[in-house]
Amino acid sequence: MLIDAHAHLDRYGDDLPGALREIDELRILTLTNSMDTPSYRANLEIAGRSPLVLPSFGVHPWNAGDYVGRLDELEAPVRESAIIGEIGLDHRFVEDAERYPAQREVFEFFLAAASAQGKLVNLHTSGAEELVLESLVRHGIERAIVHWYAGPLDTLAKLIDRGTYATIGAAVLSSEHVRSIAQKIPDGLLLTETDNPGGSKWLTGEPGRPRLIEEVVRALGEVRGTRPQSSRERRLDRHEVRETGEQHHADQRSGPRHPR
Repeated sequence: MLIDAHAHLDRYGDDLPGALREIDELRILTLTNSMDTPSYRANLEIAGRSPLVLPSFGVHPWNAGDYVGRLDELEAPVRESAIIGEIGLDHRFVEDAERYPAQREVFEFFLAAASAQGKLVNLHTSGAEELVLESLVRHGIERAIVHWYAGPLDTLAKLIDRGTYATIGAAVLSSEHVRSIAQKIPDGLLLTETDNPGGSKWLTGEPGRPRLIEEVVRALGEVRGTRPQSSRERRLDRHEVRETGEQHHADQRSGPRHPR
């Protein structure tokens, strides 16, 4: 079994049935992250179609401005979701600094809730890696996945010291910086991802398919000097993602939950 620790299945549109077939055929445990409340509702429905799909609720920093002054609307889906994500800060792709306070307000809301409820968070950190780290420390967040880390190596070292998971995705196929990062993440904190379908499209111009995770695993094997089969099994065995997923689907069987 493979792990895709960061995807956005709700963004596949008409290609979703084919993507779900690939996930089932290749046995890819897939965390599908949400960008906002409608995205979460879509991901809940998708998760009901495959036991290998785990939905998470969050508001992406690009959408944070839509929820300032409406944080109370997020409380119910936060309680209902086993995992919180995608949340974080973005000072790289968002260049307008006037949008940063909204990002911070929404991010802090989610971290406070995750801390109180003991939930795993899936993080966006682009251009704000040190600020995200400071927030994790301030809120006492110990269960975190940093998605597509491409920031400074010294901040990565601090995150690793805190036991933070980090994902490596399709950028490992072309970026020397990401390859150097991949070499520094300990086995027990390394996860694979695709950020499908948009991550691959951003890199290559073509939407990513679930089987892209196999290419990521192969590239990681080359970079780290390990056999892909053994490394992917080791990652699955060591990560709490599986436990969280089993709990989610047990909850689904006892009765579906929906955002209010």
